[in-house]
Amino acid sequence: MRKRFDPQLSLGQTPIGEVQIPTRSRDEVPAVLAGLKWIFTTPELNEAVFALLEQRVIGEKKATGRPGMDLWHILVLGVVRLARGCDYDQLEHTANYDTLVRQIMGISTGGFYGKEAETSFHQRTLSENVCHLDETLLAEINALVVEHGLPLLVKKTKRPR
Repeated sequence: MRKRFDPQLSLGQTPIGEVQIPTRSRDEVPAVLAGLKWIFTTPELNEAVFALLEQRVIGEKKATGRPGMDLWHILVLGVVRLARGCDYDQLEHTANYDTLVRQIMGISTGGFYGKEAETSFHQRTLSENVCHLDETLLAEINALVVEHGLPLLVKKTKRPR
């Protein structure tokens, strides 16, 4: 029984739309997280990406049993894994200790007792869930992002004569 993401904010949690991402970093992860933040905060793109994820990850499974990883967590960690080219052990460290990644995933990083204390990811959990993001699914998500972002790019580049 998976859900898209948990909309309930906890104490010390920054809303995903308000996460401050460094713009001068030369690392690949802040740029990737900025793209993920844009996906999350753009309603029509958000709906299209989650519909695609639900179709591929959940499929025809019954909505019973214990809750699995949120689809948003799977997407964020899968894209970070691809951007970093890391294995699941390195991804486990990133998922549990990288503050910026945890903020984009919607997990409290303020040190308050709550979701942060109960939300940690084990290497096996990551490997069994993030593997659902294969090349074809990521290519389809990329096509959706380009489709929704192209009109914005065209508007910015047009100059009045």
